[in-house]
Amino acid sequence: MSKKAPRRPSILAVIAIAAVVAIGGVLALRWVEMSADRAGGVSSGRALIGGPFALNDQTGKPVTDQDFRGRLMLVYFGYTFCPDVCPTDLQKISAVMEMLGPDADKVAPVFITVDPERDTTDQMARYLSLFNDHITGLTGTPEAIAAAAKEYRVYYQAVRDDASATDYLVDHSAFIYLMDREGAYLTHFSRGDTPDTIVAAIKQRL
Repeated sequence: MSKKAPRRPSILAVIAIAAVVAIGGVLALRWVEMSADRAGGVSSGRALIGGPFALNDQTGKPVTDQDFRGRLMLVYFGYTFCPDVCPTDLQKISAVMEMLGPDADKVAPVFITVDPERDTTDQMARYLSLFNDHITGLTGTPEAIAAAAKEYRVYYQAVRDDASATDYLVDHSAFIYLMDREGAYLTHFSRGDTPDTIVAAIKQRL
């Protein structure tokens, strides 16, 4: 008996998801900015964005936030089956790491999946082989991913045509967070920020 091909999201569904992502991104950005403002700017935002996590990297090794202490962090939440935004942002992070040259060893770019169901360690390893070698990919149980996303105030939601669908998109906020050597929030970058902008912000803190 032949297997049915996985159902792909309809055009209307994709359009609807794109609209939700755009609106969600604007609201998430405003939320981050308001959080920092309420607490008095960048230094205050440290108490609101970022925190502990315990996940596994693309080799299967257990990793926590403590493993990155002593280096600045670029933290990004996304997923390997993302059709556009995530690969674009990971290419941006890769460009940043290339532009940093020898200083790249002082920065830890971290890609945390929001799709633990499909993003196994093997899948993360295959996907990240397309990008800069400095990037650490992290996955884990749905509960561990949810806990990490909560610490970084990241929104995500799988959008399926039906509950059993294995071919689906994930709506998620998409910011690159710059954290200090102790894992505290410094600032964040959105889609309009260029690699040059990010490199300049990093070099101010090296």
